[in-house]
Amino acid sequence: VHMVESGGGLVQTGGSLRLSCAASGSTFTSLSVAWFRQAPGKEREFVGCSWSGPYTWHAWYADSVKGRFTISRDNAIDTVYLQMNRLKPEDTAVYYCAATDSQSKVSFYRDPHTYDSWGQGTQVTVSS
Repeated sequence: VHMVESGGGLVQTGGSLRLSCAASGSTFTSLSVAWFRQAPGKEREFVGCSWSGPYTWHAWYADSVKGRFTISRDNAIDTVYLQMNRLKPEDTAVYYCAATDSQSKVSFYRDPHTYDSWGQGTQVTVSS
């Protein structure tokens, strides 16, 4: 699966950005797609995911972004979005989308090793 992120940039504290992740090469509706981020000198951190279940998709978020970030997907164009509101300087990082088609790994949705395909990343910088 080929993943391509876009939409990063520079924004002031309290501002908003929307990241996009376009997928190709697989049946998109069966893909679980997650967002991770990595700040300089820090480990890659789970942000949220849209997990593909038997009947629907479930969205889960890290506590640090819950209530500020929202994941949505447009299955018609094979794209997942990360809407980021009320951004803080600590949200500054390279953001990656990642995907897996293995529903059995649901218990490990926060683990980056769960995901088989990764995008190249997009930089988000929040100025104070």
